[in-house]
Amino acid sequence: MFPPAMAGYDRAITIFSPEGKIYQVEYAGEAVKRGWPTVGVKCRSGVVLVAEKRKISALFDPSSLEKIYLVDEHVAASPSGLLADARILIDYARDVALSHRFIYDEPIDIELLTKAVCNLKQQYTQFGGTRPFGVALLVAGVDRHGARLFQTDPSGVYIGYFATAIGADSGTISEFLEKNYKFDLGMGECVELAVKALASAVEITESGNIEVAYATVEEKKMKKMTQEEVAALVAKLPKKS
Repeated sequence: MFPPAMAGYDRAITIFSPEGKIYQVEYAGEAVKRGWPTVGVKCRSGVVLVAEKRKISALFDPSSLEKIYLVDEHVAASPSGLLADARILIDYARDVALSHRFIYDEPIDIELLTKAVCNLKQQYTQFGGTRPFGVALLVAGVDRHGARLFQTDPSGVYIGYFATAIGADSGTISEFLEKNYKFDLGMGECVELAVKALASAVEITESGNIEVAYATVEEKKMKKMTQEEVAALVAKLPKKS
């Protein structure tokens, strides 16, 4: 049993601890750390997302589960954490992007979309009777500013990155990216780097283990790779002894 004073800020979302922390937000961050990992890499040529998709059962149909969601034709998002929470945020992001197109007749800027999602996330850290979203998102795409990559946290904070990872083993993946990342990469090299970064922490044995999506600066359209294209990338990975 916690002492009465501790029980209040340990369980309520509206009470700070004496250290200035909101524990429910930190607990939501733990859910992210246990999620399936996702990698995002931005280069001069474009941006790529690579996400692990585990086979949770021998009877599981992998085509029924997405780990990279197309939000609009120029932007995609990939979550780590509670996927049910992610589905709500993805639907909200799609509504925001669609409304922007309808009102302004142009695609929404990636940062503006990310900020809208994070505003909703932050609201759920502030009001009683709610809990934070237990999910982090990588939001990637190409807009009038070029290739963009943002990472969002359960608290509602978002930060732009050249390369980043969320979910389980994100520390190992980030170390690989820090050693091997270069901004001046072609699109093919950027995709291969992201796949290798994920493979540095996760065993990838077949194309069904991962999803890959990318957008080039020239086309400004986010595309998800086919099973055959992913299989070709997996075949290039060095075999682990």
